[in-house]
Amino acid sequence: MRIEGSQAIVIGGASGLGEATVRRLHAGGARVTIADVNAEKGKALAEELGLGFVSCDVREEAQVQDAVARAADGEGGLRIAVCCAGTGWAQKVAGSKGPHPLMPFETIIQINLIGTFNALRYAATAMISTEPLEDGERGVCINTASIAAFDGQVGQIAYAASKGGVVGMTLPAARDLAQYGIRVNTIAPGLFDTPLLAALPEDARLKLGAGVPYPPRLGSPSEYAQLACQIVENRMLNGETIRLDGALRMPPR
Repeated sequence: MRIEGSQAIVIGGASGLGEATVRRLHAGGARVTIADVNAEKGKALAEELGLGFVSCDVREEAQVQDAVARAADGEGGLRIAVCCAGTGWAQKVAGSKGPHPLMPFETIIQINLIGTFNALRYAATAMISTEPLEDGERGVCINTASIAAFDGQVGQIAYAASKGGVVGMTLPAARDLAQYGIRVNTIAPGLFDTPLLAALPEDARLKLGAGVPYPPRLGSPSEYAQLACQIVENRMLNGETIRLDGALRMPPR
């Protein structure tokens, strides 16, 4: 899939991994629509780059459908969809205060897993209606998991479950959509320098980064964006979850 000239959407594109992906796709010549629940940041980025923005909460089916429709409304239709929307919650499954409350678990599943599914199903539907390109390809969908899907730590039961679900969807989704020439892949980042970690003190961030085998630092959102674009351009990458973690395997704590 050529990036230049393609219609793209980045859901969760206002900051962090999503913002970096928006910037790289835009620099590569894609016509990018930014979708995010944070309208202030999303509109500011869209204005800076001269792109379109649509407010979108991935839990709301109609909002996702509208965002994808707007992204697909252009020459050639939607070809590239990247979903970076997600959040976390830290709590053990049970402890001295009783069981993990259900509501935050449900919320994390709704945003990280169901939200990703909403983005995937509507983006794929839009891509099915496009004209096939080389090798019969119509589009590519990239989802975001986490190494917590494999190495969930103490207190990560909700987050690990949600990201494990994203990993689990990848291969069957790729098989479902193969007949239409639509590829589905997932990136599972390790420790990245995103707004979530920016709230930590600098010494804590440096300590976290030093625990990565190589390179011994936090990942840069631009490195996530680089991989996302490489997935777009390599038609043989399909049904795969790629760990992007510097060989990090998370300990229990």
